[in-house]
Amino acid sequence: MAEGLSALINDQADMKVVGNVGTVAESVTAATELNPDIVLLDFHLPDGTGPDAAAAIRGVRPAAKMIFLTREDTEGARFAAVQSGASAFLHKSRAAAEVVAAIRDVARGKILITPRTIATLLAKRRALEAQLERLTPREKEVLRLMAEGHPSRAIAAQLGISYTTVRTHIRSLGSKLAVHSKLEAIIKARELGLIN
Repeated sequence: MAEGLSALINDQADMKVVGNVGTVAESVTAATELNPDIVLLDFHLPDGTGPDAAAAIRGVRPAAKMIFLTREDTEGARFAAVQSGASAFLHKSRAAAEVVAAIRDVARGKILITPRTIATLLAKRRALEAQLERLTPREKEVLRLMAEGHPSRAIAAQLGISYTTVRTHIRSLGSKLAVHSKLEAIIKARELGLIN
């Protein structure tokens, strides 16, 4: 995908790809040497995340504008992109022409993440943080292990507590987080940042 997108960008009269790297470490070196105006970032990189790369790039090239182009379309990913100062967040399923148009818009100073979206993300993040604060450390452990696929008896053995106590924690989690199934618990654990 990177090669195809690079070819398309280089076909534009007003754009030029100055570099293409695949890790957080390489992105810092490339940003230092190549001085990009705009950086397209994926969310998942072998040695970190897009937000990690954005923060590192900002350290050496503060004026560079960031566009996240990724398959990771979760609120957590969008929030991390907003926190890292991204000007746009695009799903990889978008047509290449839309990506090129977004690059142009961002180059002109536009921010394609609307204030409403930012406000919604902040409100949801605050609500998630409030939910996380209501959980005891043990409940967080139980939720994390449950979300990783461990059955209740294995969780009890691993934590050195009784099966009944694990079931009590699971009921409490269901109540505090308003989840009613293991799938909902896994989704919630991801949203809360307890699992990747």
